[in-house]
Order: sequence, then C-alpha cells, then structure tokens
Amino acid sequence: MTDMSEHSATRNQPGLVQRFMRDTELDTRLLGMLGALALIWVGFHVYGALSNGFGAFLTPRNLWNLSVQTASIGIMACGMVLVIITRHIDLSVGSVLGFCAVIMGITQVWFLPKLVGLEHWSIWIIACVVGMVAGTLVGAIHGWLIAYLSIPAFIVTLGGLLVWRGAAFLITRGETISPLDSTFKLLGGGPNGAVGATGSWIVGIIAAIAVVAMIIMGRARRKRFDFRLRPIWAEWFIGIISVGAVVGAVLLVNAYPWPTGIVRRYAAANDIEIPEGGLFISHGFAIPVLILLAVIVVMTVVMNRTRFGRYVYAIGGNPEAAALAGINTRWMTVKIFALMGFLTGLSAVVASARLGSATNALGTLDELYVIAAAVIGGTSLSGGVGTIYGAVLGAFVMQSLQTGMVLIGFDAAVQQVVVGGVLVLAVYLDNLYRRSSK
Repeated sequence: MTDMSEHSATRNQPGLVQRFMRDTELDTRLLGMLGALALIWVGFHVYGALSNGFGAFLTPRNLWNLSVQTASIGIMACGMVLVIITRHIDLSVGSVLGFCAVIMGITQVWFLPKLVGLEHWSIWIIACVVGMVAGTLVGAIHGWLIAYLSIPAFIVTLGGLLVWRGAAFLITRGETISPLDSTFKLLGGGPNGAVGATGSWIVGIIAAIAVVAMIIMGRARRKRFDFRLRPIWAEWFIGIISVGAVVGAVLLVNAYPWPTGIVRRYAAANDIEIPEGGLFISHGFAIPVLILLAVIVVMTVVMNRTRFGRYVYAIGGNPEAAALAGINTRWMTVKIFALMGFLTGLSAVVASARLGSATNALGTLDELYVIAAAVIGGTSLSGGVGTIYGAVLGAFVMQSLQTGMVLIGFDAAVQQVVVGGVLVLAVYLDNLYRRSSK
C-alpha cells in the first residue's frame, strides 16, 4: 500500500518542463507566437537560399525594413485589442487612417505654409496634432453611436469604412497631397528617419535598465503582498534573456548601413572624405519603431496598472455584471473607441510620413490586417482576453508572411489567400487552446 502511494505521488509530480514553466511563469501563448515567428523567418530564409542561392530574409536590411513596415499596423493593433476585448469590432480603421492622413496632408501643404511659411519648424507638430485629434473625434463619434444609440459596432464601423474613405476622396478630389514637410517625413523612417548607432545604444541601455528595474520592483512587490516568489535562477534567466534580446536588437539595427548613394551625398555635404573601403553609417532604430515601442509600453501600463484597464477586462468578461458593479459601460465604450481613433491617427502619421505624401487610398485593407494581428496574437473574439504584446507579435507574423511571400515572388492573389487562411487557422487554434485550458 505504501509503495503504491509513493508511486502515485511520484507520478503526479510535475516534469522538468512543467516545473520550468511554473517557476519562470512564461506565457505559453507568447512562446508559441515566438516559435511561429521564428519558423516563418527561418522557413522563408531557407527557401530563398535553396531557390536563389541566397537567403534574403534573415538579413539586417530585410529585418530592419520589416520592423518599419510593421509599425503602422502594430500601433493600431494595440487599440484593436481593447475594442475586441470588450466584444466589439472596428472595421473602419483603414479608412480613418486615410482620412487622418489627408487631413494632415492638406494642413501642412495647403494651409500652414500660407500662415507660418514653408518648412517652418512648427508645421510637423501642428500637422501631427491635427491628425491625432481628427482620429480621436472620429473614434468618439463611433463610440457614441454604439454606446448611446445601441447601434451594433459592426454596422457603425462598416458605415465608417465607407463614409471616411469617401470623405477623404471628396476633400482631395482624388489628388495626391505632396510634398509633405521634410521634418514630418522623418517620422516615417529611412536613413534620416532613424537615430543612428549611438542613439540606438542609448535606447538599448535605457531598455535594459528598465527590464532589470521591473524584475527587481516586481519581486519587491510580491514580497510586500506575500505573493509567491519566483526562484532566483528564474529571475536571472528572464533578465538575461530579456537583456540579451535588447542587445541583439541594437546590434541588428546597427548592422544595416546607409545606401552608398546617400552616404556619398552626406559625405559631400559635410566635407567628409570617404575611405577606400567605404564609409559605414548605421541606420539604427527607425523612428516609427521607437513610436511603436512607446505605444506598447504605455498601452501595457494602461491595461495592467490602471483602473481603466481593469474596467476594459471586466466589461469584456461580463458586460452586465460590470454595469451592475457600477462601471459606466457606455462612457467606457466611447473612451475605448476614442483611444482607437487616436492610435489610428498616430498610425496615419507614420504611414503618410513613410509614403512622403497623403492619398485617400492610404490604409486600404489595413482593417483586415489589424484585426488579424489582434486575433492571431491571442485576443478572443468572445471578449475578455487579450494582450498588447500578443497583438504586436501578431502584427509581426502578418507582416513577415507578406514580406516573405514578396521576396520569393508570390502573386498578390496568393498572398491574400495565405493571409486569410492564417487568420482562420488562428481562430481555430484559439478555440482549441481554450477548450484544453478548461
């Protein structure tokens, strides 16, 4: 009898992997997303190497461009997480992006030069503020219609998809608004729209210090409230992996040099003699990527450390119970959609600055990629579940698929088929995960 009891106790003890996951408290969804992303990157690189003799995916140039291309979708995905968590949907973000881009374009091309002069230092600031205010107002209008007139979010935002795209066309009469302010265009990336090697190391050092501080403060907070502590080795493991990822990102962006032609023009303008082996000037982190990182940090704090974030999860979990608990769910809905509009306006800044012009077609079909990024990142369409970092990783997965298919020469039609299939598969896997967790 004793032997059987001991054998049963031994059998019920968690294995090595289970103990590791328990002690480190790593999110299995996060690991799955990172694994899928790594598989996509390596797969496209190996495919390119086998077919063309050169793998073009895992190169500093491609990964740097991938991060810049992901920034616009990633910013909007951070807001879409809140919308979907509260059991709504926003189909209008692509059209609102185009509308905000047009508003910023005419502000800095048609109006401000007449008031303050061409290329005035304040133009880019005013244009950005106007675009983000316009996005916030549009989002608030959508939220008011949904919350106070009880019109389903699907219908409101579907109507917004048509209304704001049409409004952008009417404002510009179908014309492309350009050229935009030169300082404004730096927000879209490019050789001059990056912080360089030194600036990237400064960003990396600040990020590494922040990671260590978060681990130390988190452990102190657990002690203060008498919560379970992670083993010391687990704290060291998480710290080393996180700091290593930061250092690796800095080394990667600093390994991508300016194009030769731009280097020559820069050297000629600054009386710099180019050595025989060439002049290596690093791009460093692109400004759109830094904007995305700032949005990730702020939105994560909002969702995890504020009353607003707790209300969002409460409404998504059970709207009726949240209302009975005293949460003003209607006003919260307005604020959530206003925040979605603000982030869409910020994304319009990045997208139009990267394009160097404003057109009413900007952001076409972006709503599909934003929703797909949030869902692939683990945000449940039934509400109550979702993370900011998951949505951003989902955006990287979507953009990686697109970039990889472009590199290997897939047609646009095939790309759409693959993206649609991945979205359906992500929802199916999410359902399986929830069943198994129950």
